[in-house]
Amino acid sequence: MTNSNVALLDCTLRDGGYINNWNFGQNTLINVFERLVSANIDYIEVGFLDERQPFNINRSIMPDTKSVEMIYGNLHKGNTQVVAMIDYGTCGLSHIQPCAESFLDGIRVIFRKHIMHEAMKFCKELKGLGYKVFANIVATTNYNDDELLELIKLLNDVNPFAVSIVDTYGLFHKEGLNHYFQILNGQLNKEIGIAYHSHNNFQLGFANSKDLIDQHESNNGRLLIIDGCVYGMGNGAGNAPTELLAMYLNDSCGSHYNITQILEVIDSNLMDIWKKTPWGYSLKYFIAASNGCTSKYVTWLLDKQTLSVQSINEILQKIEKDKKQFFDKQCIEQLYIDYQQNICNDADDYKKLSAQLSNKKILIIGPGVSVNTEAGSIEKYIKEQNPTAIAINFIPEEIDIKYLFLTNSKRYVRQATRINRLGGSIKTIATSNVTKSAGQFDYSLDYETLIDRSAVFMDNSFIMLMKVMAKLGVREVALAGFDGYSCSREANYYSSEMEYQSARQKSAEINADVNKNLQALKKVIDFKFITDTLYEAG
Repeated sequence: MTNSNVALLDCTLRDGGYINNWNFGQNTLINVFERLVSANIDYIEVGFLDERQPFNINRSIMPDTKSVEMIYGNLHKGNTQVVAMIDYGTCGLSHIQPCAESFLDGIRVIFRKHIMHEAMKFCKELKGLGYKVFANIVATTNYNDDELLELIKLLNDVNPFAVSIVDTYGLFHKEGLNHYFQILNGQLNKEIGIAYHSHNNFQLGFANSKDLIDQHESNNGRLLIIDGCVYGMGNGAGNAPTELLAMYLNDSCGSHYNITQILEVIDSNLMDIWKKTPWGYSLKYFIAASNGCTSKYVTWLLDKQTLSVQSINEILQKIEKDKKQFFDKQCIEQLYIDYQQNICNDADDYKKLSAQLSNKKILIIGPGVSVNTEAGSIEKYIKEQNPTAIAINFIPEEIDIKYLFLTNSKRYVRQATRINRLGGSIKTIATSNVTKSAGQFDYSLDYETLIDRSAVFMDNSFIMLMKVMAKLGVREVALAGFDGYSCSREANYYSSEMEYQSARQKSAEINADVNKNLQALKKVIDFKFITDTLYEAG
């Protein structure tokens, strides 16, 4: 502890565990702990206490306080205080020894606004067992001033060791953080410390922490605790890096943290984890924070691989406030469908397309790898049959297509410039969820009438176009580049830009949906695959 009354708490082994499911391995758990002690870190959070989890000496999520002893018990603490975290409701008092019998010095309790009363009662019981209790206000930004004052009354009654401002979704800018800090600093009992736990969605974790440290001189001796994780390792966009906080405290507050020991943790223990599963600031977490919502919504929309960033933002802005920070799959699915459903009167366009295509042999080009690997077979078919070629969501390099079928806004945006340069040499057929950057597409078809809501990919572009062919009265279709999805194949797409992980993970389900639709379409269209495919209906 420094004479400035500012302390540093490292939560790498707890918050960092979201990255690797808390499976650091026993050697890493011990090495990180020992180096942080050697670095003179004031508080080390060694993991979660969660009675639902079996004991595993390699993991930093433990069922009870005895498990903490089994992993760390023979290690020297030096001057460091050791704490663990409980998500209120996941670890009852029966799993917690009195502090005098435990390796832990303190317990941090996280809780949400709607259970503040129950959580405060639990904190009081933990305090009765002799622990330094930290009350961590999850999603502090969700509290209005009156709600925060209500909580402060409960906190003053419990009189915990410290209260933590928790920027769960990385939403704080300087002014907002200072507002909450000033209320707590003005209303909490003077002996209660104030802590700050950041997330880096806006790359402000360190900057916000630095600002609190800088203004701490006016806090009448109250203890200020700043959370950090080594190398920023943590949930979501990660946290303020412990090494940066330690360096700043050394320079500005006369602290004596050993930075080299922290850097050794990065080099020896964390870099291999980071290479496998990177963490930190990213587009996904920025979008989530800028819309004030959980990143799970952003992940769900990005995985669709159909939407531009602008579209994602527009959908997120439609989520009701009380649903923003708790993922509701049914809610986001309906918003996605509503957004994509731009109903249009397509009768005239179907009539025009039918006149042009119904009596012709059609070759539909998909984006599969076989467009490259079986180019000879495609070229042979074109020479012999002279079909009218239609490509889906991409323009192949070596095939002269007459029509481009567009169902995916993101893929349209990526090639809009090329489409414009080709002028009228390729006709564009777009579903109504895709909007043109300027002007109009040659043909627009209603999106809603072509999707399959029961499918894994309800807007599978291949099946959508086959349905269009059926509506147009086309009777003969050849198919190339529709390879089917595989979790083991190195690539599923003609271009690496078109690859996405969710197709690999659900390959069997997607293939089954396509087969089901193709079986029905066989009754009205004579189609054949001229390149290899995993689809059984071929």
